[in-house]
Amino acid sequence: MNTTTQVDFGSDVVGNLGPGSTLALGEGPVRGRLELGVSVRGGRSVASRQFHEGALRVLRPHYLDGSGQVCYVMVNPGGAYLGADLFLIDVEVENNAALLLTTQSATKVYRTPGSFAEQRMNIQLGEGSRLELVPDQLIAYREASYRQNSRIRLHPSSSLVMAEVVTPGWSPDGASFKYEEVRLRNEIWIEDGSGAKLLALDNLLILPPVNDVTGMGFMEGFSHLGSLVVVDPRVNQALADELAHVARDFDAYTGVSLTMTIAGTCGLVLRSLSNSTEELNTLLGACTGVLRERWYGQAPLNLRKY
Repeated sequence: MNTTTQVDFGSDVVGNLGPGSTLALGEGPVRGRLELGVSVRGGRSVASRQFHEGALRVLRPHYLDGSGQVCYVMVNPGGAYLGADLFLIDVEVENNAALLLTTQSATKVYRTPGSFAEQRMNIQLGEGSRLELVPDQLIAYREASYRQNSRIRLHPSSSLVMAEVVTPGWSPDGASFKYEEVRLRNEIWIEDGSGAKLLALDNLLILPPVNDVTGMGFMEGFSHLGSLVVVDPRVNQALADELAHVARDFDAYTGVSLTMTIAGTCGLVLRSLSNSTEELNTLLGACTGVLRERWYGQAPLNLRKY
């Protein structure tokens, strides 16, 4: 599993990276664009800025409990990502606001002959703000190439939780790894009074045509991968150990890593391998449930999409 996941912790500079860098980005036609800003009004988080065009939009906001955290659901009316498609998402959670952002259904990537589909996401979290990003699973089908580039800038007092599952799509011969490439790249920056510092570069790259990804050191005989990224001043070794213990109750192979601490905040990356989307979703839900109950007194997520 270590070979499929490259995590660079603690460097202030990596190559020509920066909060506004465009490293490894394509220039395909923009198929969808979404901008969402959230602020606090009257004790609840609400949209202060909202814009969409093309094949991306959000549904009407709703509130799952009395915490004031707003929930938005992203929708792709086109139903899938295709070759050379480019989707741009910009999210800002202003000071003390709380946002839960999810998707209406799985992200499906179909054949992308001669090119790749790409999603670029820029996220800005203000002082004391909170973002939970919990999309449905990413499904890469036969001959699909997909790149996801996320640049996240946080105030040292803000809180980020991101959970994602990657699964192989159906193929005629029943084989699991018929896609060409899945690349998920997260740059996480902490912005304090002295500027932006790189907390983590989390780079997941799976290339089935180049390597036998089913074997030891890669997917270890599993077909599905789950990731949980948490950045918060309350992240520490004890929490990492607790989440690793929670994961032991599931039919999955799991590892947890910590970043260094910058300006009093720390990051945690949990990676889990399994042969079941449902198993990984339940595992990640159990881990995020621990954080929701302990930090905010909220129940585990139950989005009731199906």
